[in-house]
Amino acid sequence: MQAPSAETDRLTELSELKELARHGPDPKATERQHAKGKLTARERIELLLDKGSFTEIESLRRHRASGFGLEAKRPHTDGVVTGWGTVEDRTVFVYAHDFRIFGGALGEAHAQKIHKIMDLALAAGAPLVSLNDGAGARIQEGVSALAGYGGIFRRNTRASGVIPQISVMLGPCAGGAAYSPALTDFVFAVRDISQMFITGPDVVQAVTGEQVSQNGLGGADVHGGTSGVAHFVYDDEESCLAEVRYLLSLLPANNRELPPVTHGEDPADRPGDALLDLVPADGNRSYDIRAVIEELVDDGDFMEVHAGWAPNIVCVLTRLDGQVVGIVANQPAAMAGVLDIKASEKGARFVQFCDSFNIPLVTLVDVPGFLPGVDQEHEGIIRRGAKLLYAYCNATVPRISVVLRKAYGGAYIVMDSRSIGADIALAWPGNEIAVMGAEGAANVVFRREIAAAEDSEAMRARKIEEYRSELVHPYYAAERGLVDDVIDPRDTRAVLIRSLAMLRTKDAELPRRKHGNPPQ
Repeated sequence: MQAPSAETDRLTELSELKELARHGPDPKATERQHAKGKLTARERIELLLDKGSFTEIESLRRHRASGFGLEAKRPHTDGVVTGWGTVEDRTVFVYAHDFRIFGGALGEAHAQKIHKIMDLALAAGAPLVSLNDGAGARIQEGVSALAGYGGIFRRNTRASGVIPQISVMLGPCAGGAAYSPALTDFVFAVRDISQMFITGPDVVQAVTGEQVSQNGLGGADVHGGTSGVAHFVYDDEESCLAEVRYLLSLLPANNRELPPVTHGEDPADRPGDALLDLVPADGNRSYDIRAVIEELVDDGDFMEVHAGWAPNIVCVLTRLDGQVVGIVANQPAAMAGVLDIKASEKGARFVQFCDSFNIPLVTLVDVPGFLPGVDQEHEGIIRRGAKLLYAYCNATVPRISVVLRKAYGGAYIVMDSRSIGADIALAWPGNEIAVMGAEGAANVVFRREIAAAEDSEAMRARKIEEYRSELVHPYYAAERGLVDDVIDPRDTRAVLIRSLAMLRTKDAELPRRKHGNPPQ
């Protein structure tokens, strides 16, 4: 019988090392992870990527640190799994913290692995997904760990607007570690297992005396509905990662490509008869703008961004005749659809993202104005509201706006009006485009006549009708070229699709500059 060759021994050794790297040094660590209701890093990657497509790099990497017992603990991977695979046959890069090893804490070698995969993603021009489940910086390695975060932040910033960056929060993320997700395009979170905060509950209590749990301070619902840090919130990891895959299917690989096109069965010229009933003619009556969006888009399917935060504006990614578009819409069902600080910032961020990645913008307008109030003014509605204005004015992608009902004052201008650069401006026949509503305008313009009249209420009603017939009628803006056409609501889908097809070859350039200086 022939003795095993040296080469066979080496292959056996390699196989054993790879197997040890895959399973980790402590079998009980996997049990502990599952006992917390959490998947392991590799299980998460398997759910994210197409089956069998993952190619891992640096699986045998180990740290070289010493002191505090580290020299005796040198597991392979160093607590992070890095590589690439495919989502619907398109390349995606990924790194996933392995909480079973050092609690997923970042050390020097761990950081260098992340740096490498980020550099590869940028070089290849493909999306990067981070699966975050780590205890922050590895304290035993001191400032070397902190420097590792600096390298991640710098790469996040360089990749911004070049490749899509998605952060998935699947465990703790505290201190400086939270800034990497904040620099990426989208943040996904899972209830009960995701926590993000700069200072933890113990520090908060020591400094301020406030008692709060980790979830109460920085849980998924807090960031999805209060802080606005998380764009998407889900109940479990499986549905979360499935939605990450869906989001990736809507995005181009990088800023030099167009989003992927699909060919569905929803006719481009499908009439929207339901629209006549969805939007009440009475401007004071509420309705859900998402029902309008559902009627307009392919198969009624869309992905809403920041659904739980700033609900008075709705931002969705969807398709019209197979082409990916971003829709920004006022939401009359929440705060009557007014623009406030949060809505302005939410809309601005979404517009900037779509413009970065060649996604056309459709704006559905039904806005009574900006939210009045001392708090809004003191908290900076002027500079923060200007973010949405800046984002639209700076966008070079195809832009179409549709006034569904009312569009008053500066809010009308900000919501991608023709005057700030919308390529096509449309309106439904019941639109009211004006400085303010006829009631308020009449009270200002005709206040003396109303005050002097014997029957002031009758005079007010007469003046309201006079102002409405002169300046607020549906065709006033069209007569002055501020609206390209007044359309039958039932034709909206077909008109949008034809307009987007015409604008597909739009070529617009900004002035040469290093970058703009948007309002903060």
